[in-house]
Amino acid sequence: MNQHTPAASPFRQPKAVWAVAFACVVSFMGIGLVDPILPALSTKLHASPSQVSLLFTSYLLVTAVAMLITNMVSSRIGPKRTLIAGLVIIVVFAGLAGTSDSIGGIVGFRAGWGLGNALFIATSLAVIVASASGGFGGAIILYETALGVGIAVGPLLGGTLGGISWRGPFYGVSVLMFIALLATIFLVPKTPKPAERTSVAAPLAALRHRGLLIMSLTAVLYNWGFFTMLGYAPYPMHLNEHKLGLVFTGWGLLVAIFSVAVAPRLQRRFGTAKTLYANLFLLGVVMTVIAAFTDSPATVIVAVIVCGAFIGINNTLTTQAVMTVAPVPRPVASASYGFVRFIGGGLAPFVAGKLADHYNIHVPFYLGAATFVLAIFVLATGHRILTDAENAAAGAGESEPTGEIIAVGRIGAANGNRPVVVAVDAGQSAPAVLAAAAERAAELHAPLELLHVHEIAVVGDEAVDRETYEQARTRVETLLAELATRGVAASGHVLRSVADHGNAGSLIARHARAVDAQLVAIGGSSHGGVAHLLDGSASERIVAESGCEVLVVPPVTLAG
Repeated sequence: MNQHTPAASPFRQPKAVWAVAFACVVSFMGIGLVDPILPALSTKLHASPSQVSLLFTSYLLVTAVAMLITNMVSSRIGPKRTLIAGLVIIVVFAGLAGTSDSIGGIVGFRAGWGLGNALFIATSLAVIVASASGGFGGAIILYETALGVGIAVGPLLGGTLGGISWRGPFYGVSVLMFIALLATIFLVPKTPKPAERTSVAAPLAALRHRGLLIMSLTAVLYNWGFFTMLGYAPYPMHLNEHKLGLVFTGWGLLVAIFSVAVAPRLQRRFGTAKTLYANLFLLGVVMTVIAAFTDSPATVIVAVIVCGAFIGINNTLTTQAVMTVAPVPRPVASASYGFVRFIGGGLAPFVAGKLADHYNIHVPFYLGAATFVLAIFVLATGHRILTDAENAAAGAGESEPTGEIIAVGRIGAANGNRPVVVAVDAGQSAPAVLAAAAERAAELHAPLELLHVHEIAVVGDEAVDRETYEQARTRVETLLAELATRGVAASGHVLRSVADHGNAGSLIARHARAVDAQLVAIGGSSHGGVAHLLDGSASERIVAESGCEVLVVPPVTLAG
């Protein structure tokens, strides 16, 4: 193997990427931002907790319905214009919410905010991926960082501004998003429209697929419990705005850490289905503790913070499962899933308030615990679909890597020698890696096994791919044609991976063992430090699991 080379930082990005990443941070602040001021709104606007809970209901229900049109809008006006439209709407309605003197007015303006948020979240990750330098992995790491910072800092900022005035968090979001809007307008280059337009009916039609429907219904139940906790737990804590901000900052830190760093490792170790079963059960246990001890603020505080770990895991793995089982394009699957799951999140706080008004404060949390447990049984009805999609080995102690390898074509005749496997993706490094592999194959008189990695990355509860499957397949055909001009015998495949880069590495290693490869050629990781840990370390996985020599073409060579 080659010696280690200096690692390129994923945080060295164009200004356009930083503009969108900043907007992402503010957007991710959105939900946790209002939690510290919920009791204050109830007191100062003379509203009941059930009335205040409508801030979540209006926001999430509008977001749910808007998910049906976001892809249609983006496919017609382009991602940048969709992003700008979402930011403008958020700036206007967040500012208007701060000027309102009634809970009804704030609820209405939060609905408009939800429309803007839907347009923004539908395109922000794709714009970062399209604009980022340093490859797909660097873009994903940057988005993961924005996710973590936003979720963790949102409640802290909400508590700080809310301590000055309950209007502060609304004005704060409006000002910050206005800055992000200006940066997006002037720094983000125009993005091309998708080749194909998406219809409004596509997300609803996709729900006819049983696997996608089961995962979406599971998410409805999960979100019901989640937003019951988020929208109603601040009341029994009996804390001021600053202290509530600190509690939900602790919660947000665990959400971010377990979503980005822990969930992928649990998935690889136990499989998506088993991890989700255990995680939903533990969420039910924590929610039951909250329900039983609502008279103990300390117990509720600790339980809410701990809950953040399980929510982080669930957000990532549920989204990953949706992308695994959905037989439709990723944007359509994401819209279908978002539409259904946000309905559960929107209704839960409102129902929680009504139950507390009519019975007592324990009842909403017991119902939330029941929905977490019920989600296990709904998910179990699709167990076979999910495990088949993951290619899990029957009776195996560990799950197989998630994805599939699809044959595209072959050129030349195999000579009976053990092949050289070369793995490339849609990045700029592909020609250098392929050239190095072809050179070694010629030295070894071996045919080439070309794997083009078509990867779907899951970050929190969002997913993105850098190309369509059709584009990946066309890329393989183009590379095979180039190899044919060199007289190299080769077979080409598309490797579809849903998870982190380490998962793709395991799939490559498994294929190398299956074809009895004598060498695997790959591009080296360009990330170091914490970024390297979050990246999943595909090259290390291949070295450990392929059972043959590994040629790592270093980043310095790729750049030159």
